[in-house]
Order: sequence, then C-alpha cells, then structure tokens
Amino acid sequence: VKVKIPFGNKYLDAIFSVPEKKSTYGVILTHGAGGDMNFPHLVSLAAYLASHGVLCLRFTCKGLNIAYRTKAFKTVVEYLKLSDDYKLSGVFLAGRSMGSRAAASVIRHLSQEDDGDDFIQGLVCLSYPLHRPKLQSKLRDEDLLFIRCPVLFVSGSADEMCEKQLLEGVASKMKAPKKIHWIDKANHGMAVKGRTTDDVMQEINAQVFSWLGENIELEH
Repeated sequence: VKVKIPFGNKYLDAIFSVPEKKSTYGVILTHGAGGDMNFPHLVSLAAYLASHGVLCLRFTCKGLNIAYRTKAFKTVVEYLKLSDDYKLSGVFLAGRSMGSRAAASVIRHLSQEDDGDDFIQGLVCLSYPLHRPKLQSKLRDEDLLFIRCPVLFVSGSADEMCEKQLLEGVASKMKAPKKIHWIDKANHGMAVKGRTTDDVMQEINAQVFSWLGENIELEH
C-alpha cells in the first residue's frame, strides 16, 4: 500500500507491506545515504517480514544530513503510531547504513523526551556505519551508548565502515540488550564473493525475523 507521509511542507514516499492477518507489531525501515526505499535488500526484508506476519513500513528520505534524516524518521514513527488503519502495540526501527544511524538517533531523542511509552520495541542496524572508511579513530557510537531497548546489528565481517573489533568494543559498552550477527566476508553493501544476493538476503531476513521473535511474542 503506497502512502505519502506529510513532512514539513513536503511528503515522504512510503510503502506498507501488509501481512494477511492483522499485525500487532511493525517494523519501520529506511535506506542508506544512496538509493531509496526500493533498495533490493529493503524490498526483500519487507516482503519476508510481511509474509511472516509482521507489518513493514519502508520510506524514502533523500538528504545526507543526519539531523534531517532523523527528523524524517521521527515523523514516520509518529505517523504510524497515530494510524487508524494499523493499530500497533509497538514498532521496531530499522535502517541500512545511514538509515540505521538515523533510527538510533530517533530512539535516543525519544528516550530523552521519555513520555514513558514503550511504543518503540527495538532497533535493527543493517551495515551500521560505525566509522568512515579508513577513519577508525572517530566512532559514531554516541547514540548507541544511550539506547536501552534491544538492538540487533547485522554487519559484514569485511565491512570497510564497521571494523569487527570496533563494533564488538562498542557493543560491550552498550547498556542495551544487543546481538551482533556477522555475515561472513560481506562488505558494506553486503556483497560476498561466491554468494548470490538472494542467498545473503535470506540469511539476513531470517536473522532479523528470529531476533524479532525473541523480543516479542509473535503470533504464529
């Protein structure tokens, strides 16, 4: 279901992947610095989740400013929370690369406003960009250290923007319940020599879904 979500004096393009049965929980999903909501990995994950009973809303927000992307993501969260069509008990925020930074930032902001509501159930970071390529000295970890809800990282072990030891170091300092799933030999774009995109996506989708199931009671 295509929708346009009001954002300032503009609209954000978004698409709901709706399960056959009414869903109690949803996932909001967005893309990285390049591309849009039709990035193949996002389309694949949204379809997988919907076919397993989880509502998925993915949206496009162009713009390379993290504050702008965060604001857009927050707008989408509010939109879904107030939606009459899909009355959800809670959502998980998910993003790829820069989209996962925006998601983390939203969760931090909302927890600081702390209205005592637990609508946001957790965070899924696909290829979290912990640092710029070859610039490991400056880590983008400040939002992660503030988060208290469960966090899943799915990263490639050869990701040039997320060195394995560095992410594990940040995870060990996080107060939130967290899990890291490494895609063996995958780069930042989740490409692995000798494996098809579909094959890698199946691994990612299954990991995300099983982690969601560990954190909520999914009705089967």
